[in-house]
Amino acid sequence: MKKIWDKYSYAILLIFLSCTLAFILSIRFNSNVEEKFLTITVSEGDSLWHLSKQYSDKHTYSNNEFISWVKQHNKIDGDRIYPGEEIIIPVTYESGAVTEYASAAGE
Repeated sequence: MKKIWDKYSYAILLIFLSCTLAFILSIRFNSNVEEKFLTITVSEGDSLWHLSKQYSDKHTYSNNEFISWVKQHNKIDGDRIYPGEEIIIPVTYESGAVTEYASAAGE
């Protein structure tokens, strides 16, 4: 064991320090994922395009990127969403309320 330590001590220390630093940075910069998403209830007449435009000041995606993100993360196959359905959308601000009705947001 002593021969291994003598021969590879610098590499072992470098790997150990790298892992420790990566762990510390991941804890420090790990943000709460729940705060970056908003659950909304779809209202009559809502569409993914409409929601993208309605929340455009609260996300950094283009309309097409927003729609793709919502479809992927909510497992929506087509382009249709239905009233009463709850979907998760990405937002860049922290909200105290987790659920908000989409039709009431613009009022």
